[in-house]
Amino acid sequence: MTYKIQKLTPKILGRSLTACMVALAMACSPSKKEKTSEERPPNIIYIMADDHTSQAFGIYGSRLADLNPTPTLDSLAREGMIFDNCFVNNSICVPSRAAVLTGQRAQTNGVIDLEGKLPPEKQYLPTELKKLGYQTAIVGKWHLHEEPAAFDYYKVLPVQGKYFDPDFRVKGEKPWPNNTVSYQGHSSDIITDQVIDWFENERKEDQPFFMMYHFKAPHDDFENAPRYESYLDDTFIPEPASLYDNGNNGSVATRGKNDSLTRIIGSSVSHRNLIRNQAMNIWKGENYKNYRNAADIRPEELVKWNMDAEEKAYTSKVYQSYLKKYLRCVKGVDDNVKRFLAYLKEKGLLENTIIVYTSDQGFMLGEHDYIDKRWMYDESMRMPFLIRYPEKIQADTRTDAIINNTDFAPTLIDLAGGSVPEYMQGKSFASILKTNEEPADWQKSTYYRYWMHLAHRHGNPAHFGVRTKRYKLIFYYGRYWVDTDDPNAEWNKASWGNDFTRHTPVAWEFYDLKEDPNEMDNRYDDPKYQEKIDELKIELKRLREELNETDENYPHIQQVIDAHWDD
Repeated sequence: MTYKIQKLTPKILGRSLTACMVALAMACSPSKKEKTSEERPPNIIYIMADDHTSQAFGIYGSRLADLNPTPTLDSLAREGMIFDNCFVNNSICVPSRAAVLTGQRAQTNGVIDLEGKLPPEKQYLPTELKKLGYQTAIVGKWHLHEEPAAFDYYKVLPVQGKYFDPDFRVKGEKPWPNNTVSYQGHSSDIITDQVIDWFENERKEDQPFFMMYHFKAPHDDFENAPRYESYLDDTFIPEPASLYDNGNNGSVATRGKNDSLTRIIGSSVSHRNLIRNQAMNIWKGENYKNYRNAADIRPEELVKWNMDAEEKAYTSKVYQSYLKKYLRCVKGVDDNVKRFLAYLKEKGLLENTIIVYTSDQGFMLGEHDYIDKRWMYDESMRMPFLIRYPEKIQADTRTDAIINNTDFAPTLIDLAGGSVPEYMQGKSFASILKTNEEPADWQKSTYYRYWMHLAHRHGNPAHFGVRTKRYKLIFYYGRYWVDTDDPNAEWNKASWGNDFTRHTPVAWEFYDLKEDPNEMDNRYDDPKYQEKIDELKIELKRLREELNETDENYPHIQQVIDAHWDD
């Protein structure tokens, strides 16, 4: 066989080089369907547990860290950034979730308590991401009552949902909420299964995705999957000293005169709270869920609480049972996140993907002899927050910059390449993620408010306050947001376990968190701190006005504030 050799003239050589360069460029450039990570917005996975407090992690260094309760989540955290000062705006499920989805405070988004609703037109975070080309989905706990219609896809638990054999509300032919599907198994496993099912059968590969992956666990009543029944069985769970001696924590607002109100305020681990204590929640028997009513507590029962040796032994027994049930639910969450991360790795989805893990609030694990959340004390107010995004966030970084849950939506929109809407009150902390430096003008404080007042037999008085990195100032105004003294006032009188009509004492609390990180010594009356307290009151007033959180619409509360601001 012979080949004809063509003489390469300058003209032919030029055409050949041009053709080669074009072919090379075409080979190296991405197709329209396969953009590079620099051109394609990052995928976003937002994982949120319910009541998974920062004490129940390794990375937050609490008394429980040596138990290694979250090996998967700790590992994920070390691949990105950990926030030490992330705080909730209101430590209760519905208002917290509304803040995350709207980037707004309670009076702006309209959700101040558990009865608040978030209609589709206010479900801003998925709406804004859809504008940026994202496919949006939510699976798991929702709890915002109205249909999550702003999402392209949803499969959500009714209200709290069930730990076992959960039902889910889905889109369908019937109007919301009448389209349901059910599965057999533990909710943490099933929710993860359904998230993976969405990736397998619903995800569009030509779009970036935003997935909200929400666990029910470890919300009470702490029903773990059977495979964890022996986990920690022979382990002594470290106990907080304040479980037995609360020192100078609190005030007349939380303790009453001569500590008399401790018997009805703050649901307890011990027998202290006569209305609701933890054994009633976790031990099956004649007292299981057999809560008392505040109105039935006799005056002679409101006496100073005494923790004697017998009661201390009982309290320890309850605490050990409580924490093991709780941590078994946490273990189920951690293992399911491990399974999900393995799936993402197998599918090549770990690199250009932002992964957030957080909780809807903190939780009291026996600190101050309290259970549940709602309080402005740090165990309840602090949210765990970790975020991984290899392309923009340096691994193994940590910050003490103050953020709160209204900042989540602006930050995710910013990272997705969008502009933060002016209607959002939260601020993007994307620059902190990218530089690991806190800007000089970044917020130095955060505002908190618990509105409900003596709700659900947990007995938490209504309060608001301000927290900086070092100091905390709390004002207990002790009134329900409806004026229950008005004979014409209307409110949900059938709402479960509430004592809304009782007014509790008004008081201030102040804590120096550097000197007193466990909030065991209320120093509000200490002259040493008077100047700092005055500064915090100015900051508190500024935040309330700036955030549309004044009591202009609640004159019965404003009257209390005016009468006691200078106490």
